[in-house]
Amino acid sequence: MNQPNGSRRLPAWSCVLAALVLLLTAVSASTTAQASGSAVAPQGGPYHFGFKKSVGGMLPSIKEEGFQPILEQHGAIFLGDTKQKELYLTFDNGYENGYTSRILDVLKEKQVPAIFFITGHYVKDKPELVKRMVAEGHLVGNHSWSHPDMSVISNSQIQTELAKVKAAVAELTGQQNMQFLRPPRGIFNSRVLAVSKEQGYTSVFWSVAYRDWEPNAQRGWRYAYDNVMKQLHPGAVILLHSVSKDNTEALPQIIEAARQQGYTFKPLSELATKTY
Repeated sequence: MNQPNGSRRLPAWSCVLAALVLLLTAVSASTTAQASGSAVAPQGGPYHFGFKKSVGGMLPSIKEEGFQPILEQHGAIFLGDTKQKELYLTFDNGYENGYTSRILDVLKEKQVPAIFFITGHYVKDKPELVKRMVAEGHLVGNHSWSHPDMSVISNSQIQTELAKVKAAVAELTGQQNMQFLRPPRGIFNSRVLAVSKEQGYTSVFWSVAYRDWEPNAQRGWRYAYDNVMKQLHPGAVILLHSVSKDNTEALPQIIEAARQQGYTFKPLSELATKTY
């Protein structure tokens, strides 16, 4: 069967043209994304922060997690000075579950400093508690406005998430400086830490933690106490979620037992030595 002259070459030329169009489109999209600050594929990650827990007095470790160089590069906090019996108490306050007031009572009674990482929801929902945190000498840290996975949003969106919390807290409490950030959900990559650092933040992770964030899975104060105390180590950055009834009831015992072991509680602003 005869075909019109040149018809056999059409499929080949079509493929070439299609390939050129796809290439030009990809280059254009990449250039536009970078110019607008959109998220681009990170070099490694994203990571969900995790660590090898302290057992039997041994120090915790992130040497096998794959992200230690990123934390070091951007000056993020994992551990304090492991040669000093110092502890740094941190709370994540994404929302209020009725326990923060009691936590503040205990900290005031025991004269223990802490930092509360709060979201935009928390600022709007519980302004009086935020005021109290600052009035009683605690640090208020940034946990983002809407608690997103910051590894998948643009640089400008990260900046907005952080700026809104800082501005709201400043207007509410007069606290103008906000130095510390805890990435929502513990998810990060190098870009997230770099953008946060450019905004003046030190990203704060942790070296003591347990599964405490589920209000419907509480097991009693002793469970919280045992989980924290068995992980205790010099320079520890302790993560507790304020929504936990167990944490709230265990806090006085944790503080007293730690002090009996020779530990001192310090504000995160006094963490001078970072250990990885």
